[in-house]
Amino acid sequence: ICPACGCSLIRLGIGSDRWAKLIYEGKEYFCCCQDCADLFSQDPAKYLKEIKDWVVCPTCLAEKPMQQTIRMEIAGWEVFFCRCPHCPKVFQKDPDHYVKRLQAEIPYNGIFGQAGCGSTKK
Repeated sequence: ICPACGCSLIRLGIGSDRWAKLIYEGKEYFCCCQDCADLFSQDPAKYLKEIKDWVVCPTCLAEKPMQQTIRMEIAGWEVFFCRCPHCPKVFQKDPDHYVKRLQAEIPYNGIFGQAGCGSTKK
C-alpha cells in the first residue's frame, strides 16, 4: 500500500521496478510514484498512522482497514478479504496465483497499465 495515497501498488499496476522507495526510521516504504514519495516525505508519521492497519484483499485488491475485513486461514495463509462473499471463493480456486500477484511476483497491469501513476522516479 502506498503510504501517501493509500492505494494498493498492485491494483494500480505499479510493478516493483517502478516503486518509489523511501527509508523512514530504518524501514523501507514503497510509493506508487515520486509525487506520493514527496508527499510522504513531508510527514511520514502522519501517513503511516493513517494506513497502519490497512490490508489488501488478495482477490479484488481493495484496500481496507483490517476491522472492515474477513480473516480466514486458507492453504496455511492468514488472509484478509474485503467483505464480499465472492472473494474468498475465487481465492480458494487458485490461492498461489493470488498470493503471488499480491507479492508482485507475477505481472499484473492494474488500472493504469503501463502508463503508470503520477510521476515516476528517474
